[in-house]
Parts: sequence; C-alpha cells; structure tokens
Amino acid sequence: MDNVRLDKWLWAARFFKTRALAKKAIEGGKVHYNGGRAKTSKNVEIGALIRVPQGWDFWEVEVVALSDQRRGSPEARELYRETAESEVRRAKEAESRRQASQVMQHPFKRPDKRQRRDIKRFMREQGGE
Repeated sequence: MDNVRLDKWLWAARFFKTRALAKKAIEGGKVHYNGGRAKTSKNVEIGALIRVPQGWDFWEVEVVALSDQRRGSPEARELYRETAESEVRRAKEAESRRQASQVMQHPFKRPDKRQRRDIKRFMREQGGE
C-alpha cells in the first residue's frame, strides 16, 4: 500500500471516529504534517511526523505503517509510534490539570433536606422570609 490519504490514515489509526471529523480537523489547521499544515488529500509517508489533537492534549506521532482500513485498537496502535517528548509533555500536562482541578474544587456542597429546613427555620425566625 503506497498511497493513503491523511484523513483515511488518521481514521484508520483511530485518532478520529469518522473520516468527516478527521477532514474537519485537518482543514481547520489542527493537524500538522511534518511541522506544517496539510491538506486532507496529502499522501502519508512512513517516517512522517504528525501532530494530532486529542481532547486537551496533542499527540506527536511518527508513522510506522500505512493502512486505509479501520481495525481494532491494538492493530491501530501498530500504525504509529508516539515520540518520547510527546509522552513526557502529555503526562506533565495531565498532572498539572489534575492538580488544578483539586485546587479549584468548590469547598461547599449543596445543603441536604435537613439543612434546607434548618436554613428556612432560621430565615423565618430572623424575619427574612
């Protein structure tokens, strides 16, 4: 297999659920091929570096094999190899997001039924309701 379009390869490698989503990401400039923006019809070559968005993260992968057929996840992972820098960066960003979510958690929760009754009773006694 020599010619595989970029959108087909991204779909086959399971970075996107549909080819339409892959096409939209490529045309939107989210996917970079060898450091630059690419067109949907770009032929993928073995050894190329592709930068792909996945949720909050960006994956930088090297193309190891070509396929235009979508298979199971274990087989799809054999189509690419993530760069070491990408793995380290994704782990570091995930850790910083985890710590930020712990810091930003609201310290109070909504009152339960008993607490609401107590609040209403207090408001009545104070003349607020």
